[in-house]
Amino acid sequence: MLALSTIHITGPDAAEFLQGQLTNDIRRLDNADEILAAWCNPKGRVICCGPLRGSGDGYAYSIPAEIADDVVRRLTMFRFRSKVEFDVEPGEDLEAAKLVEAGLPYIGRDQTEQYTPHMLNLDLLDAISFDKGCYTGQEVVARTHYKGATKRRTLRFTSDGTVSPGDKVSCDGRDVGEVLNVAGHDLLAVVPVDKADASLTAGGAALQRLEQPGLDLLV
Repeated sequence: MLALSTIHITGPDAAEFLQGQLTNDIRRLDNADEILAAWCNPKGRVICCGPLRGSGDGYAYSIPAEIADDVVRRLTMFRFRSKVEFDVEPGEDLEAAKLVEAGLPYIGRDQTEQYTPHMLNLDLLDAISFDKGCYTGQEVVARTHYKGATKRRTLRFTSDGTVSPGDKVSCDGRDVGEVLNVAGHDLLAVVPVDKADASLTAGGAALQRLEQPGLDLLV
C-alpha cells in the first residue's frame, strides 16, 4: 500500500498561487471533480504529482505522505506576499498495483526532482496545460514539448524476478534507465523509447513490455 497525504491550500490568493505553480490549469476544476497536476522545480523536474480537487473554500492536493511536509515547506518559500495557507492531513492508502496498471507514476522521496513531466508521461495523462501561461518550470516543459525532444518515457513491464524501485534498467550490459514503481512482478520504468522492445533487465530479472494505452503509437 502507498500512503498519501492531502495538502489543503486555502486563502484569498490560493487559486492564483496554484495557477502559477502547477502544470495543469486549475480553472478546469470549474467543470471537473479533480485534475492531475505536477509541481516542478525551475529546471522543469517534477517535485511531486497527484490529483487536485476543489475543497470548501480552497483546494486539496493529494501526494505521497513521505514528501508532503517537504513540499509544504518549499511551497511556503514560494508564497512571498500571497495570502495563502497550507495544512497537511494524513490521507488514504492506495494499492500500488492499480497505479502501475494504469501507468500512473508515484513520485516519492527517491524519485522527486529526477524526471521531467514528459518522462513521466504527464503530457499523455492530461496533467499539463500548454496554453494557460507561466508556472514554475514552464519554459523547460514547453520547450521539450514543442521540440518533440522526449527520448525517454515511463513504460510498463513485467519481470521474471524480483525488482525494486531505483534498480537500473540495462540493455546489452549498459544501464539505460531506472525502475520507477513496482507492484509484485509488474513495474513502471523510465527508459529510452527506442529501447522499449529491446532485451532489457533490471535487478538481474528479464523485463517484458506490457500493453499501455496511449503509448503504443510512440514506441
